Amino acid sequence: MANNEASGSSNTADIDEGLYSRQLYVLGHDAMRRMANSDVLISGLSGLGVEIAKNVILGGVKSVTLHDEAVCTIQDLSSQFYLTEADIGKNRAEACCKQLSELNTYVPTKAYVGSLNEDFVKKFSVVVLTVSTRAEQLRIGELTHENNIALIVADTKGLFSQIFCDFGSSFTVVDVNGESPVSAMIADISSDVESIVTCIDDTRHGMEDGDYVTFSEVQGMTELNNCEPIKIKVLGPYTFSIGDTSKFSKYVRGGIVTQVKMPKQLQFKSFKDSLQNPEFVIVDYTKMDQMVQLHLAFTALHQFVEKNGRLPKPWNDEDAAEFVILAKALASNGDSNTEIDCDLLETFAKISSGDLNPMNATVGGIVAQEVMKACSGKFHPIYQWMYFDAIECLPKDKTEITEQLSAPKGTRYDGQIAVFGSEFQKKLAQLKYFVVGAGAIGCELLKNFAMMGIGTEGQVTVTDMDLIEKSNLNRQFLFRPHNVQQSKSATAAKVIKKMNPDINIVAHENRVGPETENVYNDDFFENLDGVANALDNVDARIYMDRRCVYYRKPLLESGTLGTKGNTQVVVPFLSESYSSSQDPPEKSIPICTLKNFPNAIEHTLQWARDMFEGLFKQNAENASQYLTDPDFIDRTLKLPGVQPLEVLESVKSALIDERPKDFDDCVAWARNHWQEQYSNQIRQLLFNFPPDQLTSTGQLFWSGPKRCPEPLTFDVNNPLHLDYVVAAANLKAAVYGIPSNRNRDYVARVVEKVKVPEFVPKSGVKIAETDSQLAMNGSNVDLDRVTQIKEELPSSEELGGLRLTPLEFEKDDDTNFHMDFIVAASNLRAANYKIPSADRHKSKLIAGKIIPAIATTTSVVAGLVCLELYKLARGIESLEPFKNGFVNLALPFFGFSEPIAAPKMEYSGNEWTLWDRFEVQGEMTLREFLEYFKEKHGLEITMLSQGVCMLYSFFMAKAKAQERFGLTMSEVVRRVSKKKLEPHVKALVFELCCNDANGEDVEVPYVKYNLC
Repeated sequence: MANNEASGSSNTADIDEGLYSRQLYVLGHDAMRRMANSDVLISGLSGLGVEIAKNVILGGVKSVTLHDEAVCTIQDLSSQFYLTEADIGKNRAEACCKQLSELNTYVPTKAYVGSLNEDFVKKFSVVVLTVSTRAEQLRIGELTHENNIALIVADTKGLFSQIFCDFGSSFTVVDVNGESPVSAMIADISSDVESIVTCIDDTRHGMEDGDYVTFSEVQGMTELNNCEPIKIKVLGPYTFSIGDTSKFSKYVRGGIVTQVKMPKQLQFKSFKDSLQNPEFVIVDYTKMDQMVQLHLAFTALHQFVEKNGRLPKPWNDEDAAEFVILAKALASNGDSNTEIDCDLLETFAKISSGDLNPMNATVGGIVAQEVMKACSGKFHPIYQWMYFDAIECLPKDKTEITEQLSAPKGTRYDGQIAVFGSEFQKKLAQLKYFVVGAGAIGCELLKNFAMMGIGTEGQVTVTDMDLIEKSNLNRQFLFRPHNVQQSKSATAAKVIKKMNPDINIVAHENRVGPETENVYNDDFFENLDGVANALDNVDARIYMDRRCVYYRKPLLESGTLGTKGNTQVVVPFLSESYSSSQDPPEKSIPICTLKNFPNAIEHTLQWARDMFEGLFKQNAENASQYLTDPDFIDRTLKLPGVQPLEVLESVKSALIDERPKDFDDCVAWARNHWQEQYSNQIRQLLFNFPPDQLTSTGQLFWSGPKRCPEPLTFDVNNPLHLDYVVAAANLKAAVYGIPSNRNRDYVARVVEKVKVPEFVPKSGVKIAETDSQLAMNGSNVDLDRVTQIKEELPSSEELGGLRLTPLEFEKDDDTNFHMDFIVAASNLRAANYKIPSADRHKSKLIAGKIIPAIATTTSVVAGLVCLELYKLARGIESLEPFKNGFVNLALPFFGFSEPIAAPKMEYSGNEWTLWDRFEVQGEMTLREFLEYFKEKHGLEITMLSQGVCMLYSFFMAKAKAQERFGLTMSEVVRRVSKKKLEPHVKALVFELCCNDANGEDVEVPYVKYNLC
């Protein structure tokens, strides 16, 4: 099998981390190397085949061969985005080979138009069959199974799809789920025949029954350290048993338990054997009964084609009846007593000639991930059959679609018309959609929109303020190397226009937010049919969600995290919005842990990031503001939540104490800073808290999550020590405009001449053990010291026009020393505390807060989103057909649920949801506004606000209230906010707190106050 042919130390060329960086965080280096040793054959270059090929090529296998004996027809243009009308009559594989090969220059891609004979097939590690006959599937299935070649059979027929996997009689899954191994710190281990491990109670151990673990740093019961993996039985969130330790030495303290990923062996049946005794992956638990029906349907379809030489005609009753008869005969000849679902099978037959881009995008992403699993052994494969359908995209009353409406029209949309009819195609054409973001999901959405014909009579608007970077190319498939540093949205629009010249697409380069509401104003939103988010941050998602709720527009939301993806459809007046439920905030690391008591590499990396921000950004910013703003110090002393002494110390440090004159001064500063951070501060910490220190309860201070550190001794011959000095010196030089010097030998020679002051521990130095102590220590301001620093600081004139450049952290530029500093600083800190170090790859992931990403998941979620768009375009008045989705391609897991209905609230007998509001037309004074709500709605307004501005409250000073009562509402807003109303603002939004007629506090909708 392909995944057993190459080990992680293969001789393949080094992986291009600049290109594959986001995917590497999903798959890892070993899996990527195994993929780079795998040759893949993809047979059938229809819409499904091109989706699979695109994702596999982007993934980085050794080579891809595209096989097809069919020629391009007009219907192929429904979803084959690399074919054009000029390609009609040409071989499909040859026609699209050039564009597919341009996706990734590391993956040789070629076309093959001959037959799939035995010798040819044996050249490949993985074979993918699409749009193949049953006879071909059986023949290739036997050949691949006998020769230990992975086989994937995939097909889409209208709104139905089928996937089959056979990875051989003995396939090793190296990593079932791809999650990082969890670890926990140990509080106790009992000596018993059924030993119980108790972890410290600051966090759950996160392990499951049957997991395997190993141990390190255990004191006392040292037999466990670096032991062979032990199977555990979970007893609770902080405890588990590990078997007999009664003969081990007695546990003393400490230790870390770490989960071990164990390989899993799978035995696949051949296609022929599995066809008769299928095992299914459940995709939608509401459709479990349909899997057997669809297994039968695809087999019956092969028989129909063999008999008639064609697929059933779209929505043709005679063909559908013949198809059902064939299915019934197959069922009666089988071993099972399957009850035939005639309605489902009729529908299957009537739309089986359809070819839908969203289905191909979804299934193409899933299949491509299975190819990668076969190549690498990473993640659990589909075992062995999977059926997915989106039949709820059809209207409940299927008589709306007739044979006449669905008959081929000789257009590129015939594959879609075959399923939904020509009238629905007109609806899609007239849509006006706003795609927010042109990154990975945005590229996929735009491609899907173009294939579906959305906006050919209406318009698609796309906006993205970012430029294309090299790391984007691995999954943002519309971009090529020559597009790097070009606009994402403009480039994407040009490429999409080539895929479908009919699409009306307009590209913007704006950020969505309050600052662009003059562009994305009332006229813009009111003209839209919907919004599709393709964003990478929660704040922007929440903002767009609020805009969609305000303008009552549908929102298609999606996101990915490695192999995980989610989709959400927000339906006006029916569903809750995106903002109705949010993930809990990310758990932050206590400051005192970062400063003095780290116990994990995540802590040292965050410490290094904070160090970078302080040394090379914040200090320079403070000094620059002091040099350019005469009132900077006085304003700083008045700012709430700011430690003025820290700010002034940083300015003094930047301008006097640590200001370099040349690069040698930068090296001397870096060497002394190394000494302070990794030797002196640790010595002071141990002076305050010696290794044998006891707490008031008699426990060792340095125990549990507190790891006892040790100071480091600088060694110029230690590469890590010199790495820090080289990086820190060059960053210091960059701040002050001093030329850089990358010569390590030169830096080493300068370092050896630097005089480092001898450290003497100080008594009376307070070191906080908790964040609350830290806050108390920082609450007192030494005003005398503040005055002293103010007097010592030189003026801008005295510094002769000095300019400092604050450095913005940039993780993806390997020449700027930013990551060099982070990696060295973090790993030195880790060495202080005996924490295992992290390589540059892992350090960049954590410190750069990189979101792992892979093209396969992006393809799947974009496809699922567009299936929901079909439903929105129909104008559905119920949530029942809609699906929110969550997928994890690694497991694989697929979960779908109906969107949650918008919660209903009530005031004074009136029911309302987040989609409701009070509409007030025309200007009125504040007094009139208050009286209007009392008379019309029976509500007494107790507080009235706009955003953060309080316009009126019952406890407001009487004089102030009287002053505002006679002003119009817009005048009140201008006076309180001290901002003028922009010309594009046609309405104001007010939030109310009200009492009803009984004087009870009630929750009410917001107010849309129309100015004209």
